[in-house]
Amino acid sequence: MATLGLIGSGNIGSTLARLAVDAGLDVVLSNSRGPQTLEALVAGLGPRARAATPAEAAAAGDWVVATIPLRNYRELPADVLAGKVVLDTLNYYPQRDGVFPALEAERTTTSELVQEHLSGAQVVKAFNNIHFGHLLSLARPAGSPDRSALPIAGDDPAARASATRLLDLLGYDAVDAGTLAESWRFQRDTPAYGLPYAADPAGPGGFSAAPGAVAGAAAVRAALAKAVRPAGSSGSGS
Repeated sequence: MATLGLIGSGNIGSTLARLAVDAGLDVVLSNSRGPQTLEALVAGLGPRARAATPAEAAAAGDWVVATIPLRNYRELPADVLAGKVVLDTLNYYPQRDGVFPALEAERTTTSELVQEHLSGAQVVKAFNNIHFGHLLSLARPAGSPDRSALPIAGDDPAARASATRLLDLLGYDAVDAGTLAESWRFQRDTPAYGLPYAADPAGPGGFSAAPGAVAGAAAVRAALAKAVRPAGSSGSGS
């Protein structure tokens, strides 16, 4: 059976772990504080899940999800991840991560930074544009008429295909948004970020507090098409 490795086991990581276990995948979880801090989470997930170090999770995964604060992306074990498909959920929040001048100037994307660090891996942007509560509640089996879609982006076509297979197992269709340079189209503060999956995104608490709403591939493509970069951006995806 295939294995999903998780580097980071917060809201998104633990949700993906639950979806993976429910899909029959083995799961290896890790975080920066040590395997012993994940005992309760692993116990709740059942016998398909185990806790490990980030390097061990990276080595075990047929797919590896990096879901850590962007400020820590250089801590990802590049040597162990060489040759792997790495799904990157990282979003840029300056108040948390500090200021990245290249991102502020739109000269690059978060995933291009991760790919530069993980030069031997194939990075695919995924799972960064949906609230973890909606990620769990909207998952549906393949063929369901109310199945939602998530955008992905990556420079390697085979890696994007591999990521599409993982999304399908976890309960989602994939919308191919192109290369990592195009991943800005579903970064923070774009129309595809959170809003398509919320029934009342303008309500109290914003999209994260709203009930989930089905967002099929057509709706996601429309949201991606509405994305606009700031005037004068010199980003590689502009």
